[in-house]
Amino acid sequence: MRALVPARLGADFGKLWTASAVSNLGDGVTMVAGPLLVSTLTTDPAAVAGAVFAQQLPWLLFALISGAWADRLDRRRLVVAVNVVRALAIAFLAASIAAGFVSVPLIYAVFFVLGTGETLADTAASAFVPSIVAERNLPLANSLLGGTFTVINQFAAKPFGAWLFAVAAALPFGLNAASFLASALLIAVLRTVPPPAPPASARRSLAVDIGAGLRFLWGHRLLRSLAVTMAFGNLVFCAAFAIFVLYARSVLGLSSFGYGVLLTAFAVGGLLGTFLAPWLMRSVGATALLRIGLLIEVGLHATLAATSDPWPAAASIVVFSIHAAVWGTIVVTIRQRTVPPAMYGRATSVYALLDLGGAAIGSLSGGLVAQSFGLVATFWTAAAAMVLVTVAAWRPLGIATAALKPSAVPSAGPSAGPSAGG
Repeated sequence: MRALVPARLGADFGKLWTASAVSNLGDGVTMVAGPLLVSTLTTDPAAVAGAVFAQQLPWLLFALISGAWADRLDRRRLVVAVNVVRALAIAFLAASIAAGFVSVPLIYAVFFVLGTGETLADTAASAFVPSIVAERNLPLANSLLGGTFTVINQFAAKPFGAWLFAVAAALPFGLNAASFLASALLIAVLRTVPPPAPPASARRSLAVDIGAGLRFLWGHRLLRSLAVTMAFGNLVFCAAFAIFVLYARSVLGLSSFGYGVLLTAFAVGGLLGTFLAPWLMRSVGATALLRIGLLIEVGLHATLAATSDPWPAAASIVVFSIHAAVWGTIVVTIRQRTVPPAMYGRATSVYALLDLGGAAIGSLSGGLVAQSFGLVATFWTAAAAMVLVTVAAWRPLGIATAALKPSAVPSAGPSAGPSAGG
C-alpha cells in the first residue's frame, strides 16, 4: 500500500498511512458491530447508548493527563504499547462472544479500556504528521489520511462489519484485534517521529503542564471558539446518534445489513468533502463554510426526525458528511499551523476534552431522552438545540477566513525533514 503514497511525503509517512488504513478498517467494523452486539442483548435505548458512552467517557476523565504524557514520553513507543493493550482487550471480547458469556457490563468494560487507550494513542499520534512531513506537503498528507479514513473506515468497513457480524458475531472484533497489532508493528518501525520532551519536563508536575495547555488553547481566540462550538455540537449530535441503530431498525425499518449500508452514506459525503475542501476553502472561505455547516447540522436532525424513509435519511447524512469533512480539514490546518511543537499534545488534548467530552455527555443524555420520550423525540430535541448552538457560534467564527491566510498564520511544521515538533 505504501507504493500509493507520493515519494515526496517520505517512507515514514508511507508506513504511517498504511498503519492508518489498517486500523481504520478494524475500527470501522467495530463501530458498526458494537451497537449491533449490544442491541442483541438489550433493546433499552439507555443501555445501547451506554456502550458508546463507555468508550467516550475516558476523554472526560483522562484527556488532559494523556496530553501531558504525550508531550513527555516517546510518542512512538507510547502508541505501540497502547495498541498492543487494545488488541488484547478486544481479543478478549471476541473470545467471550465466541464462548457465549458476553454481557453488557463486559462490553462496557472493554469499550472503556479501548477509549482510555484512545486518549493516549490519538493524542500522541496527532503529532506525527507535522513532524515527519515537510510543512509545504501538509495539505497533501492530511488529504491522504482523511481520504483513507473516509474510504476504509466510513465506506468499506461499515457494510463489511455488518456482514461479518451476521456471519459470526465475534469476527469483527477479532479483526479489530489483528488490526491493532498490525498498526503497532508499523508504528514501531517509524524513524522520523517527534522525540520525547526534554528531561526537565519530567521534573515539572503534571498539573503545571496541563495548566499550560489549558492556558494556550483558551488564549487562542479561534481555537477556543472552534473547541467550544464542537463541544456543544458533538453533545447534540451524539445525543441523537447514540441510539441510531435502534432508530434505523424501528423507524426506518432496516435490517442489520441495511443499517451497515446506511452508514456508508457518511462515507459518500466524507469522500466528497475530502476532495472538495481545498477548493471550497479557497473559493468560499473558512468562515462561510463553518457557518453553513452549522445550518446543515440543524437540517440533518430535523430531516431524521421528520422522515421514516431511508432515502431522505441517507441524503441528509451525505450532505452532513460533506460538511464534517470540510470542517475537519479547516480545524486540522489551523491547529497544525498555529500550535507550537512542544505544546502539541497538551493543546490537542484540551481540544479533544471539549470535543469528545461533549460527545460522551451527549451519548449518555441521548439514551435517557429516547428512553423517556421516544426515538424520534431525540432528533427533534437535537435540531432545536443545534439552532441555539448556531446562534451562539455565528459571530465568534467570523475570524476563521482571516486566520487561514498564509500571512496571518505562522508555520508550526518543519520546512524539511523531522524537527522537534508536532
